[in-house]
Amino acid sequence: MELRRYYTTALEDWVTRFYTRLKIFRPEDINPLIISRKLSIFLRERPFPSTHQVVGRFRCIVIDSRLSQEEKREAFFHELCHILRHVGVQSMMPEAFRELQERDANHFTKYAAIPFHMLRFIDWDEPYIIEHMSNMFKVTPKLCEERLIQIRNRALIKQ
Repeated sequence: MELRRYYTTALEDWVTRFYTRLKIFRPEDINPLIISRKLSIFLRERPFPSTHQVVGRFRCIVIDSRLSQEEKREAFFHELCHILRHVGVQSMMPEAFRELQERDANHFTKYAAIPFHMLRFIDWDEPYIIEHMSNMFKVTPKLCEERLIQIRNRALIKQ
């Protein structure tokens, strides 16, 4: 696939700038523990659904310890998006606004897990590309497949 036909979204550009500021340039640099430390976010694992908390300057992400390693990573990106990009208590906001935040967090998860500036590390001719991406970025094959479809569709639109 030719990435020169691919165009980025504003959110993808935001993630690239965010990672560049944190000096994250390769897939192996994406480490939730290091990212959370650099951002002064407490990161914990507990056996209940993943969540985040912001109280004044205190910021915390709690990841469901019952998830697989790949799912934990994806949950981290989802909760990180809420901390970095969203405000308000979702249970007290209109449903449409909550849905908008969830949609944004889902897109952010894909872009943070498999960022545009790291697509050059993918072997596009690899017959098992989804497994290759899953191993490289340490996320679920499902997320890789969704991101791959997104990349291919956006490249086709540019044609």
